[in-house]
Amino acid sequence: MGIAILSGVIDSLDPPAFRKLNGLPKWESHTPGTLTPVGPSDVSVPSRFLACVSQTESAAKLRKVFDDLGGLGTTVEVLASKNLEAVQSADVVILCCKPQIAHKILTEPGIKEALDGKLLISILAGVTILQIADWVLPTTRIVRAMPNTPCKIREGMAVVSNLSPSEHAEADRAVILKIFSSIGRCRFLDEKHFDACTALSGSGPAFACIFLEAMADGGVMMGLPRAEALELAAQSLQGAARMVLQGGAHPAQIKDSVTTPGGCTIAGLLALEDGKVRSTIARGIQIATERASELGQPAKK
Repeated sequence: MGIAILSGVIDSLDPPAFRKLNGLPKWESHTPGTLTPVGPSDVSVPSRFLACVSQTESAAKLRKVFDDLGGLGTTVEVLASKNLEAVQSADVVILCCKPQIAHKILTEPGIKEALDGKLLISILAGVTILQIADWVLPTTRIVRAMPNTPCKIREGMAVVSNLSPSEHAEADRAVILKIFSSIGRCRFLDEKHFDACTALSGSGPAFACIFLEAMADGGVMMGLPRAEALELAAQSLQGAARMVLQGGAHPAQIKDSVTTPGGCTIAGLLALEDGKVRSTIARGIQIATERASELGQPAKK
């Protein structure tokens, strides 16, 4: 996820020049709610990027990943086993690790002091602000965010916890919006909703891909070539989603507008209802939410 956030943010800073320089295709125009920073740089615009990993081998692999993303290896500094050095050099720290090792990282010698007075953005599933507050100084400003993988192509969905009133709240909000609105949509919500957001938008792309793949499989079964079946399925889902986001149409309205009496759509819908597709998908979100609430919590003895 850290790779997706970094690549999306860097691309957003100067997308035409960046993509032309590195011979990359232009992304599809993204939906309203995704903002490209414009105008002169200000303090909320990042000017240096540091990525931290624990092993030298991991650092080499990560540099290659960034190089493959169009030469980002020259833009992002990858550090191995240098968390303290990176935190000391940073103004904003994004914590993106396994929830189970967050405590170990934040309690490394010197980290607590290095985070003094800084903005710490956690994208960890299941780890609460209250938990993190126990591992850092009271002066560290803690925010939770839950982005998802499509932020890599600036079509992400990020939910951010509401900011606590403080003298830094306005500046912090500007930084957060610069990061997350430049790589997709950004919504501020109370932290109590984060487990559900983790399941719905964090895990959502995986659930959507299951449905997308199944649609394509159906097309292949009926004789369509695999590539064309996948393209038709993907564009159909993207188009329907954009009708909801851009046009404000309810999914049921879109469904009903396609469904004619005695037609093929209603026949297919009834087959889906026979398979309990609605309840299965909804239960999937429920189970994923319950699992999200368990991540980062002490193991039961």
